[in-house]
Amino acid sequence: MKKNIITLLLTFYTIAAFSQTPLKAYQIFDKEGKEVTFEEMAESLSNYDVVFFGELHNNPIAHWLQFELTKSLAEQKNNEIVLGAEMFEKDNQLVLDEYLQGFIKEAVLIKDGKAWDNYKTDYAPLVDFAKAHNIPFIATNVPRRYASLVSKKGLAELETLSKEAKKNYIAPLPIEVPYENPSYKEMEQMMAGHGMTGKAKQFVEAQAIKDATMGYSIVEGLKKKNKGKLFLHYNGDFHSKNHEGTVWYVNHYNKNLKAGVIAFGQQTDLSKLSDENKGTNEFTIICNSNMTKTF
Repeated sequence: MKKNIITLLLTFYTIAAFSQTPLKAYQIFDKEGKEVTFEEMAESLSNYDVVFFGELHNNPIAHWLQFELTKSLAEQKNNEIVLGAEMFEKDNQLVLDEYLQGFIKEAVLIKDGKAWDNYKTDYAPLVDFAKAHNIPFIATNVPRRYASLVSKKGLAELETLSKEAKKNYIAPLPIEVPYENPSYKEMEQMMAGHGMTGKAKQFVEAQAIKDATMGYSIVEGLKKKNKGKLFLHYNGDFHSKNHEGTVWYVNHYNKNLKAGVIAFGQQTDLSKLSDENKGTNEFTIICNSNMTKTF
């Protein structure tokens, strides 16, 4: 009898152990919705000219995988890569370069470079990796004052800026805006739904000046001494998802560049890619929706 009870208990514990679902932080899917490994994704992306990592700004898994992808691509390309980020504006390139060259300390970069509040935890590892391996890091985003100007007065107002501002800090004018792209249409409808019907299109234009400037910065960043290198760009998921936003502008300025996109989403079930998170992205990383946030 005692032997039977022990056998039953062992059977119960064995079944319980195998029936428990292991905790999983994320899963990567390819364009067809098939599960792939990080190594498979990184190897595939090494064949692109430009790689966009669309992040959720406060997701620690996104930032960790950004760093791991940076290391992997740098190794595969023998450090022949260029890094760039939405998180730095073009008028702060000099400060960023001075830090990369060791002329200033991190505290100066954070203050004078207007680094985001989560810089130390989420972006410093990327910048410091570039510094340690002599990899260019390009501030791609438009100065926020110009995006603010557009949201208030529209794209035409940019024509009133100085020659220096137009030459150095924004994409060439006039800027074409693909208003019919789903992401821009969604933004316009959302702003109109918040009672801003009269200015909804200007908010789209403010988004477009960011996307256009980042796209133009990437294309220009791959010229001259960086020609032939792989450009890895970090930005919010909305800026690159489904090859819209910044990706659209990269293709607009240079149709010959092959762009690969990583989208980032959240689900409670990581076993398959939900319809909501499907798209034209080369890869989609899905994180567990109860993941802790960095802010």
